[in-house]
Amino acid sequence: MSAVTMSAVKILVIPGSLRTGSLNIKLAQVAIAALARAGADVTELSLADYPLPIYDGDLEARSGVPDAAVQLKRMIGAHQGVLLVTPEYNSAPPPLLKNAIDWVSRIQDPGESAGEVFRHRAFALAAASAGKLGGARCLAALRLILSGCRAPVIPNQLTLSFADQAYDDQGRLKNNADVEALQAMVQQLIAFAQQMK
Repeated sequence: MSAVTMSAVKILVIPGSLRTGSLNIKLAQVAIAALARAGADVTELSLADYPLPIYDGDLEARSGVPDAAVQLKRMIGAHQGVLLVTPEYNSAPPPLLKNAIDWVSRIQDPGESAGEVFRHRAFALAAASAGKLGGARCLAALRLILSGCRAPVIPNQLTLSFADQAYDDQGRLKNNADVEALQAMVQQLIAFAQQMK
C-alpha cells in the first residue's frame, strides 16, 4: 500500500512573498513536489488571498480580528504540518509574513486559548536568497517569533544560497547538498507532523 493511500499527513506550504519571479515561491514549488513525492497531502497557500491590515490593537478592539485572519487560522488548523518559505528583509522575515503570524496569534475560538493553533502543528522553515547565507538570519529570527507562539519548529531547515543560480532548466535543484537538505527537512517535517493530532 502506498504512503498516499494510508491517511496521508496534511502539509500546508506558505510562501512569505508575493513578488513576481520570487526565488522563495520557486523554492516553495520545489518543496511541494518533494513533499508530494514523500507521500504528503500538500496544499499551497498564497497570502495574497488573505489580505490583512498591519496589526493594530486599537483596530482589533474596534473591529475584532479580520475575517481573512480567521480563514487563515482555519487553513493552518486543517493541516498537521506547515512549511514557511520566506525571503529575508534586513536579516528578518518580511512584514507580510510577520503580520499574518501576529493576527493569527490573536484568534481565540471557543474552548481554546489564543494562538493554540500554533502549538498543535509541526512547523518547518526554508528561505532562498541570492546571497551566500541563503536567508539564515531570517530563519533564526522567524524561529524566535514562532517560539513566542510556542510553535514546535523542527530542527532541520533549508537555506538556499545563491538561489538565482540554484536551478537547472527544468526548475530542479542542481546542487546535491541542497537536494539532501530539502529531503532531510521534508522527511523530518512529515515525521513530526504525523505525531500531531
